[in-house]
Amino acid sequence: MSRQENTQETLDDTDIAILKHIQREGRISNSKLSEKVNLSETPCWRRWKRLEEANYISEYTAVLNRKKLGFSMVGFTLVSLGSHDVENTDNFEEFVSATEWIPLCHCIAGGADYMVQVIAKDLDEYYERISQLRRVRGVSALHSNISVKEIKNSYSIPLE
Repeated sequence: MSRQENTQETLDDTDIAILKHIQREGRISNSKLSEKVNLSETPCWRRWKRLEEANYISEYTAVLNRKKLGFSMVGFTLVSLGSHDVENTDNFEEFVSATEWIPLCHCIAGGADYMVQVIAKDLDEYYERISQLRRVRGVSALHSNISVKEIKNSYSIPLE
């Protein structure tokens, strides 16, 4: 199997296997990874570093248990702006980028301009956060949906 990115760089089966294992277990040691992909440690480490340098791996992070940390509310809010001038879009995107309680935001096509995920400890805090979002200059409408059950939460990319 071979995959290509727009840069015309080709990934072989070993590269894909390395990415799969790192995606599942970001703290895997090079020694353990080299065993799993049937390479000696030095070539495995070189491939891993090459994948990082080519930006196939953009960052390493820990996935925290939001419920254990007291964040039981999750909502998805569609945000519409009154106008799409650069000042409004930049202002909204700067607000989102600086706001920790918004872990996810996408500019979307369709009936709204953005979809944001909002996390909160309870319904009262969620309301406060939505109220803050409503007051961002340029925002004209919000439509929120509250998650009642999380079925899947993953950033994994299918590599097969």
